[in-house]
Amino acid sequence: MERVLVIGSPGAGKTTLSRRLAEKWGLPLIHLDKLYWRDNWQPAPYEEFEARLLEAAARPAWILDGNYSRTLPLRLERCDTVIYLDYPRAVCLWGVLRRVAAGYGRTRPDMGVGCPERLDWDFLKYVWRFPKNQRRKLFSLLDGQEGKTVVVLRSRRETARWLEGLAT
Repeated sequence: MERVLVIGSPGAGKTTLSRRLAEKWGLPLIHLDKLYWRDNWQPAPYEEFEARLLEAAARPAWILDGNYSRTLPLRLERCDTVIYLDYPRAVCLWGVLRRVAAGYGRTRPDMGVGCPERLDWDFLKYVWRFPKNQRRKLFSLLDGQEGKTVVVLRSRRETARWLEGLAT
């Protein structure tokens, strides 16, 4: 595993898992949020975001965490492993709320500069609707990934057991 995608709903723990994998395997970690967001929650123009993503994905090894479904086909072409955190919506909502409470007003290291943690109702609605709006689409894309390792983890406990069983 040298080029690993970690995908799933916001709040599932993609960044936490990605950090652990990067530490365990010694791979560079690339956060899509850091490539996408500019100061004060301003999105980068798509062409700029895509160019930054393609530059990062051209490296020989990496862990990429994040969704951005529009760029998923580009990332799938370049990865050898996909880890999909397919957690229940309540778990993901709780993860987002816990993250906001812990870091409100501060910018996370995996986020673009000048994007402090905040409570955003539209974002919470996106998380709530993620299983209905994104899950089928993700599985459809993952079904066609012959020759790649696809790991689907459905709970934090299952993820912890999977991590424990990995070789370094």
